[in-house]
Amino acid sequence: MSSKLLLRIAATLTFLHIIGHSIGTFTWKNPPTAAVGQVIKGMEDNHFDFMGRSVTLAAFFDGYGFTMILVLISVTLMLWFISAEGKSPFTIKLLTVLCVFLIGMGIVEFVYFFPLPGVLSSGAGICTLVARFRIKVV
Repeated sequence: MSSKLLLRIAATLTFLHIIGHSIGTFTWKNPPTAAVGQVIKGMEDNHFDFMGRSVTLAAFFDGYGFTMILVLISVTLMLWFISAEGKSPFTIKLLTVLCVFLIGMGIVEFVYFFPLPGVLSSGAGICTLVARFRIKVV
């Protein structure tokens, strides 16, 4: 497989991750059970002061979800654009950073969340790693 194809596969995997993460971000307040509903209500109702403003854990949870969507969009676009560009020493460095980021994110997702996002991130990271070593610098 060419480095271009591998990077496009990695971009597609992160795009699928965006879709799943967006669904989770926009629906996490729909509780599957009454007990979970009570936890969500507690996260929304209990305010505390943090860095000069009154916040809730639900607001933090929303913010992290939206931030992660933006991060995944950025990574997807970088992988896609790099696949078209190519073969500079900077590209190698950027792919190395993206590879480490994606594999690290996959490990965190396996440990703290569930397998599907871990597989998507790790798969994208592995494709990026293989592509990184297939690129011949000009």
